Amino acid sequence: MSTPPLAGAGMPPGPFSGPQSQAAREVNTASLCRIGQETVQDIVFRTMEIFQLLRNMQLPNGVTYHTGTYQDRLGKLQEHLRQLSILFRKLRLVYDKCNENCAGLDPIPIEQLIPYVEEDGSKHDDRGAASQLLFASEERREIMEVNKKLKQKNQQLKQIMDQLRNLIWDINSMLAMRN
Repeated sequence: MSTPPLAGAGMPPGPFSGPQSQAAREVNTASLCRIGQETVQDIVFRTMEIFQLLRNMQLPNGVTYHTGTYQDRLGKLQEHLRQLSILFRKLRLVYDKCNENCAGLDPIPIEQLIPYVEEDGSKHDDRGAASQLLFASEERREIMEVNKKLKQKNQQLKQIMDQLRNLIWDINSMLAMRN
């Protein structure tokens, strides 16, 4: 079994350079988004490393500093900045490719993405949803009222406890003065 010749170097395109290889090069939009997410994570990581290096670098303010260490850290910083610019270029390519893939799609109105809205739904469903919404808002209002009353009762109990504490304090001080 022999391998087919590759296209190029003056040879005509082979059977494997057609739509099959083009389909292999195309990546779906979800994969591009995952690649973009990983790139953003790499950018954040590199940026954190850059700030770590900058925090550890001393400013050239006349203090004697080892030039070898300074040059080493400066080289690392420049390398991180170079890698950061590469990552930003990669992110731009991914962004452009995603926009290109999504350019032909019709935008879906946000209202259609809400799960309880249906185009062929009956009025009974709308009334059921409205009654559920009304019930939920009424229940929430009742809970808020109960919480308000509970806070008032707690405040009253606190005042009563403070009064009892003061009364006991007065009784104890009177008994101590009597003895």
